Amino acid sequence: MRPRGVQLAAVGVLCALVLGGATGCGRNEGGLQSAGATPPAAGPVRLWPDLPPATDPPVDYGESDTERVPGVKVADNDVHAVDAVAVVGAEVRAHPDTYSGGDGLYEETARAIRACGTAPAACPVMRPYYRDLTGNGRDELIVGIRMPDQQVGVRVYLAENGGLTRIMATVDQVISVELAGRDLIMRVSSAGIPGYEYRTAWSWDEQQHSMLPTRDEIVRVKPGRTAPPTVPAPRLVSPTPAPGSASTPLPLPLPPDVAVPAEPSP
Repeated sequence: MRPRGVQLAAVGVLCALVLGGATGCGRNEGGLQSAGATPPAAGPVRLWPDLPPATDPPVDYGESDTERVPGVKVADNDVHAVDAVAVVGAEVRAHPDTYSGGDGLYEETARAIRACGTAPAACPVMRPYYRDLTGNGRDELIVGIRMPDQQVGVRVYLAENGGLTRIMATVDQVISVELAGRDLIMRVSSAGIPGYEYRTAWSWDEQQHSMLPTRDEIVRVKPGRTAPPTVPAPRLVSPTPAPGSASTPLPLPLPPDVAVPAEPSP
C-alpha cells in the first residue's frame, strides 16, 4: 500500500489535471449542483374523444401512384444503362396533352422534350442523378425537368423486372433538391406565407411501393432576405412537396433562373 502522503499528492495532481487548477477540489466545490425543480411531464391529451371516425377517405393527391414506363428496357436492372431523356420522352409519347397529375407537363415543355434529339441545348431534362433510395442495393434514377415560371419537375424511377417503374413524380417552384441518406429533400417557395419555405423529405415506402412525402415542415427564412418573387400558379396539379437523414446532402443542379437563397439562421 502507498504511503498516505503519496496518495494525497496523486489526488492533488489529478484535481489539477481535471479542473485545470480550479479551486475547490478538496472542499467539495465545483461538484454537481441542482438545476432547480423539473417541470412535470405532460403526456398527450386527446381532444374531443367522442368525435365519430371519418367515413370518407381524404382526398387522394396521387403521392403513391406508380407507373410502368412504356417501351423502356433495362438490362440487368441497371438504371445507369438507360438514357434519362429517352425515359421522359417515352412518358411524353404515352401521355400526350396531359397537363396535370404525375404525367403533367406544360405544352411547351413537352414540345421541347420531343425536340431534345435535334435541339439538345434547349432540352429541359437536366443531368440525372443516381442513388439507392429503396434499399434494394441498386441505384434508382432521379430526373429533373425544367419548366416555365421557375417550376421544376422531379421524377424517380426504379429498375425492376427488366424495365422501369416511376415511383415519384412532383412539380413545384423549387429552391433546391438534396439527397441525404435514402431521402430526397425538396425546398420550395411558399407563395402563401411570405418569408417562409417548405421542406419535404420524400422516402421509400415498401408497402405502397413508392416514394412518399414522409416529413414536411414550414421553415422561416433568414430575416432580411428577399423572398423569391411570386409566380403565376402552374397548370399542374401535384402535392406540395420539401428534413433529411443523417448523410451528407448532395445538391442537384437547378435551372439558372431559379434563385437559391441563403440558409436560414439556426
